[in-house]
Amino acid sequence: MSAVAVTGMGVVAPTGLGLDAYWAATLRGDDGTRRIRAFDPSRYPTRRAGEVAGFEAGDHLPGRLVPQTDRMTQFALAAADWAIADAGVDLDSVPPLERGVITASASGGFGFGQRELQHLWGESPKKVSAYMSFAWFYAVNTGQISIRHGLSGPTGVFVSEQAGGLEAVAHARRQVRAGTRVMLTGGMDSSLCPYGLAAQLAGGRLSPDDAYLPFDSRATGHLPGEGGAILVLEGAERARESGRRSYGEIAGFGSTFDPRPGSGRPPTLRRAIEQALADAGTEPDEIAVVLAEDAGVPDQDAAEAAALAEFFGVRGVPVTVPKTATGRLYSGAGSLDVVTALLALRDGLAPPTVNVTQVPDAYGLDLVVGRPRPVSGTAALVLARGFNGFNSAMVVRAPGGAGAPVRLPVDEVAA
Repeated sequence: MSAVAVTGMGVVAPTGLGLDAYWAATLRGDDGTRRIRAFDPSRYPTRRAGEVAGFEAGDHLPGRLVPQTDRMTQFALAAADWAIADAGVDLDSVPPLERGVITASASGGFGFGQRELQHLWGESPKKVSAYMSFAWFYAVNTGQISIRHGLSGPTGVFVSEQAGGLEAVAHARRQVRAGTRVMLTGGMDSSLCPYGLAAQLAGGRLSPDDAYLPFDSRATGHLPGEGGAILVLEGAERARESGRRSYGEIAGFGSTFDPRPGSGRPPTLRRAIEQALADAGTEPDEIAVVLAEDAGVPDQDAAEAAALAEFFGVRGVPVTVPKTATGRLYSGAGSLDVVTALLALRDGLAPPTVNVTQVPDAYGLDLVVGRPRPVSGTAALVLARGFNGFNSAMVVRAPGGAGAPVRLPVDEVAA
C-alpha cells in the first residue's frame, strides 16, 4: 500500500515550545519537571509535574478564541498552526473534503470545566460560560482545529489514555491511504489543575516521591505532564512530487488489549510489537531505537521490559524514555514520541532517559542514559499503553534519498 509521510510537526512540551527548542532540550537532557506553579499543590502527595512554561495563548491565537478554549485546546491549536507552517502545505489549494483531522485526548478540558463548576456552585448559573457546552469535551481539539482550518474531511477522536496518541496517528494514516490528501493528527492533554490532579491521583500511579524513574529500582510511579504534538500526514509520493520535505514515514502499527487482571492470561504488548513490525515489513534488526511507554510502576515496567527482551533479545536494542523529562503526557505522549523517534533517525542519535541511574540487570534492557547515543538503523519503534489494558505500537521509518538522516556529532548536541 502507499507510503504515508510526516511532512510537518508542531510541539508544545514542558521542555520547549516548537520543534527546534524541544529537540535541543531533549538531546541536552534538560529536565522539564518542577513544582507545580498553576496552583498550590501543597495538599497533594504529588507536587511536581511537567508544566509548560512561557505559553501565552494570546501570543499564538486570535483573541476571540482564548475565552472559548481550555489550555489543552490552546496548545493543540498552536501546535496545529506550527505543523501546517512547518509542512509548507497550502491548505486552500486542497478541497475541504480532502483534508481532515483526528486527535486524541485522555481527559478533555479539565481546567475549563473546574473553573465553570466553581462559577456554578460558588456564584450563579448565570456566571457559567456558554462555551462550557463544548470546551471541556475530549473531542474539542478535533472540532476547533477543523473549524480553524476548514478541515471538512475525515474527523475523529480517540480516548484510550496514553495509547490514544498513537491510535490517532494510525487512523489518520489509514485515511491518507484511502485517498485523503492531508490529515492533521496527534494528541494533546493538559489537566494540571486541582480537579485534574485529584483525578490522576485516583488512578493510583502517580509518584508520591515527586520522582519519575521508569525502569529504575527506585520507581514509585510517574509524574504528570501537559502538552503533546500535532503532525501533518500526506501521501509520500505526493509530498515528494511537490518538492516538500518529509521527516519520514508512518510505516506500521499494532494494537492489542490486555486480558483482565487475575485471568492468568499474559499481557499482549509483545503481540502489538509483532503486529507493528509485520505491518511495516520491518525486521527487528532494522530498529535503531525503541521509545518505551514509561509507566514508572515496577510491575508495569517489568512487563514492558520482558516484552522487549523476548522480542529483541536481552539488551538487543537501545531503549529510551525521553518523557522522564516532561512527565507522562497521556494522549500527548504518543505523538510527541513519534516526533522524537523521527528526529532521532534523522540525526542518528537516541536522546537520554534523564534521572534514571539504577536499572535492574533482570530487566535485560539497554537503556540510554546520561547523554545521547549514536544509533544506526532505518526505523524506530514507539510504544504506548493506556490505563486498563490498551497497547499500541508504531514503527516509523526514515526517509530515503535526499531526506536521508543527517548525522550530528554527539559532542556537538551534548554541549
